[in-house]
Amino acid sequence: MCGRFGFFELKYFIQQLHQYELPFVEEQEMDFSANYNIAPETDIVALLGDQSQYTLTLAFRGIIPHWAKSMPKVRPINARAETLAVKPYFRHMLNRTHCIIPASGFYEWKQISQSRKQPFYIHRVDGKPMAFAGLWDIWKADASAAPVVSCAIITTDANLEMKFVHDRMPVILEPEHWKKWLDAASSKAGELLLPAKDGSLDIYPVSKNVNNPHYSQHDCIVRYEQSDNAGELF
Repeated sequence: MCGRFGFFELKYFIQQLHQYELPFVEEQEMDFSANYNIAPETDIVALLGDQSQYTLTLAFRGIIPHWAKSMPKVRPINARAETLAVKPYFRHMLNRTHCIIPASGFYEWKQISQSRKQPFYIHRVDGKPMAFAGLWDIWKADASAAPVVSCAIITTDANLEMKFVHDRMPVILEPEHWKKWLDAASSKAGELLLPAKDGSLDIYPVSKNVNNPHYSQHDCIVRYEQSDNAGELF
């Protein structure tokens, strides 16, 4: 799963796009602001791939397929890598519209007891922004309506570190693989939908402030110190 994540490193991410020779067009109306607790069904930064053309824009987090006659009640934020080819919501995008969703890190909740869960923050050990593999689509309510770009994060099995918290994780692409994933027509793009390398992630507990989807301050990612609040973590 990947219910919540944070992104506050747009300049760093853009530097990486230049470094790895991914020229892009940026939507002029994109209004970015740092968010330490991004919830579902919000506008997020996404790099859309479309026949070797890349567009950096804001996209609605929750897929709305182009063939939907009306706004669907279910708008998935995640897509399982194992079933992309068979799920009606995603199979038309698998070899057509891939995207990269940048993140500084993401959150997952570990079941501590029957009634308690502890949030954890997961980020790259090397401090670089993450790049989630994603799918995107464009939907219009009618011929005269403004198009809505939407996206979903692809998930896979957990790697060694993540298994401590959860059995699923987002697909995290290494920078040298970004272009390969964005080339949706390539038969080799699917080879990238794997767990992150063991040892590549740092995971630590954080305050339960992140449980509130409307709370997005910097302290969401501050390491929780059990000694300050004895007994709260477990």
